[in-house]
Amino acid sequence: MTLTDVFGLVGALGVAVLGTLIFEAIGFPSAPLTGSAAAVSLAALFGLPIRMPVWLRTTAFVLLGINIGSSVTREMLASALAWPVTIAILAVSLFVSLQISRIGLERWMRFSPRDAALAAAPGHLSYVLALSLSDGGQTSRIAVVQSIRVLFLTLCVPVLVSLVFGATGVELMPEYVLSNWHLAALVGVTLVVGAVFDRLNIPAAYLLAGIFCSAAGHIFAVTPGRPPEAATILAFLVMGTLIGSRFVGQRLADLKVDFAAGLWVTGINVTVTLIAIGVAMQVMGLSPALLIVAFAPGGVEAMAAIAVTLGLDPAFVAAHHVMRLMILTVLMPLALRRAKAG
Repeated sequence: MTLTDVFGLVGALGVAVLGTLIFEAIGFPSAPLTGSAAAVSLAALFGLPIRMPVWLRTTAFVLLGINIGSSVTREMLASALAWPVTIAILAVSLFVSLQISRIGLERWMRFSPRDAALAAAPGHLSYVLALSLSDGGQTSRIAVVQSIRVLFLTLCVPVLVSLVFGATGVELMPEYVLSNWHLAALVGVTLVVGAVFDRLNIPAAYLLAGIFCSAAGHIFAVTPGRPPEAATILAFLVMGTLIGSRFVGQRLADLKVDFAAGLWVTGINVTVTLIAIGVAMQVMGLSPALLIVAFAPGGVEAMAAIAVTLGLDPAFVAAHHVMRLMILTVLMPLALRRAKAG
């Protein structure tokens, strides 16, 4: 790296940290990701030179994948197998929501097929943005659309319910932090698997490798625990910086279209989810409260905490949210391949 590259990297990460602190102060969801992306985006619009070495981007993808995979445990999968019907209904709703949203984005919002598929994703924000970043898409547009969806759902589901009923703060991520040895071994294996995935032209190769290796390590109790919080925050800061860099040269007219696209995707997500909940109620006779918390595309930990406070089944809620992430992990690369083929 040249001296200019170093200054560009340090300056961008400094802005990302500032944005994170501001978003943390106002209580915005996923502040290390959303705050850094917002701050660097503004800085990029005003001409901030942004530099990001490939090795740092790859490291961020690896750490993010490991973090996502650490929520998958043998117990969680066993719980998911106990509710095949509702899991199937959830899977169908994700597919339908993705297809309807994608069609609207392509026809009316001037999105390319590939960007439309990513912007239409009903959840898994960090994974979707990483997929876009890894393949050079219009990540800024996708980030705007997805952020509107996340903000709406965050305000209307977990925040509203927790204010009414109170939250316990229950955490479903592993309690223990990975030891330095376990983390180093997991990163090393992930890099090897990621290189193989990359040779096979699999989208977001290192991110998917991290998810795969981390999930396998947890299922077989080889790498118990989650990555250190500092490593996860660093991964989000790098991602936020990369997202912000996509706003260089962005026009205000495009932002207006992207805002409308975000409202479209949010409306379709909510409508399809409510229909799926109605079907599950009729088929399984489950309470609407349980299904709303289980099907709403919000964070796993927040939804499980709300389930506990309402006297609902937290295992049911957690299993459905983890399965939602796993379904989207498989569904999104398939949607991208279809978009490229089309």
